[in-house]
Amino acid sequence: MRHWDVTIVGAGHGGAQAAIQLRQLGFSGSIGVIGAEPEPPYERPPLSKDYLTGDKPFERMLIRPEAFWRERNVELVPGTAITGVDSDAKTLVSAAGERFGYGNLIWATGGVPRRLRCDGGDLAGVHVVRCKADVDRILAELPAARRVAVIGGGYIGLEAAAALRKLGKEVVVIEALDRVLARVAGEPISHFYEAEHRAHGVDLRLGATVAALEGEERVEGVRLQDGERIAADLVIVGIGIEAAVEPLLAAGAAGGNGVDVDPFCRTSLPDVYAVGDCAAYENPWAAGLRLRLESVQNATDMGSCAARAIAGAPEPYAAMPWFWSNQYDLRLQTVGLSVGHDQTLVRGDPATRSFSVLYLLEGRVIALDCVNSTRDYVQGRRLIETRAVADPAKLADPAVPLKALAL
Repeated sequence: MRHWDVTIVGAGHGGAQAAIQLRQLGFSGSIGVIGAEPEPPYERPPLSKDYLTGDKPFERMLIRPEAFWRERNVELVPGTAITGVDSDAKTLVSAAGERFGYGNLIWATGGVPRRLRCDGGDLAGVHVVRCKADVDRILAELPAARRVAVIGGGYIGLEAAAALRKLGKEVVVIEALDRVLARVAGEPISHFYEAEHRAHGVDLRLGATVAALEGEERVEGVRLQDGERIAADLVIVGIGIEAAVEPLLAAGAAGGNGVDVDPFCRTSLPDVYAVGDCAAYENPWAAGLRLRLESVQNATDMGSCAARAIAGAPEPYAAMPWFWSNQYDLRLQTVGLSVGHDQTLVRGDPATRSFSVLYLLEGRVIALDCVNSTRDYVQGRRLIETRAVADPAKLADPAVPLKALAL
């Protein structure tokens, strides 16, 4: 049985950063990183964008060159899915029956894509976008596909739609809610992106619920609840993820929607930490609500937090959330969390394709969505940090620099 002083399960952004940070902090013990995929740690955001379009080769997506891990004595164990945790014996078991030991365990498994729970959901030609193998399968089938249905109008669905339009495919986006990005952005952002996608030729269906996918062995169409049938040679499902924490919960870790962690990323199990998409914590930027954040920033910063705790230099996790999404020639940058906001301000003219949306709670700026407006993104961060209260008219005036309004 292989054993490491720190065993990291999950070779994504969070797991990779934890290993990197441990070595940077001078941790000299053994480190093993167990990943379910056959590849070394790599960046996931390009999967639905540059990798899908062929603009970014996989080699440029590696978080570090393979030699980096060898030089720092970090053992990578690829292609190994961990299915069991024994916190008393401090051992792990894989799907293949292999056993591994740990001194400290960092759980960084992220999540698994939600699948359609309707007839036809398992037909050939139905795909998700979560890992390299997912996109490789899509790329293998794209040459023979003319019409693609994207189910889900969140970041993944819209990024995939933009990439597919760039590749010349006919694209329909099917969203069950009455606007895209409804769970992550305010109405001004949603309506702007709806108009942009339609301007680029995307057939956008809002308030549309999928009843079934149709076809014999391979998908041929999507049938909506109202009876309409949308022809499709290929379907991409982007309806969110479920935290991959079943082995930890089965071992007795506290949690539900993810595994619960404290400010140092510790779970309720001894010497077990959790980071990234699968970890639920009380977020200081969301009034202390316990939630999961699905972002590279969160995974990376939590990985560093867990590493510091293990290396004896603990610091509570308080990183400000930020996100981004590239679609067409638009760069959406988000800072802060708009959870619970009671006022929305549009700063600038969306028609210029460079504007921002500010979210306020009791007069204080708590988040910004910035479209092609990096200056607002950078300066707005200070407004959130200082919990500034400013004149709404000035906040909405693009002629007034946001930095001038920060306390």
